[in-house]
Amino acid sequence: MPRYGQAAGRSVKSAMRRKKAGTLRSGRGGKGGKVTSRKQAIAIGLSEARKKGAKVPRKKST
Repeated sequence: MPRYGQAAGRSVKSAMRRKKAGTLRSGRGGKGGKVTSRKQAIAIGLSEARKKGAKVPRKKST
């Protein structure tokens, strides 16, 4: 059974493209700085997918 759905993969792919183009920004409403980290871009993509209701496991609580 796959852990992430196809929609989640598309969302992450979109975030990675935006990172590469230099338009992906962090923070609420994209008001933060430019994202340069690959891990951060993936996290943003998964977060967006989660908001849209895609099959993504919930975040680990610390």
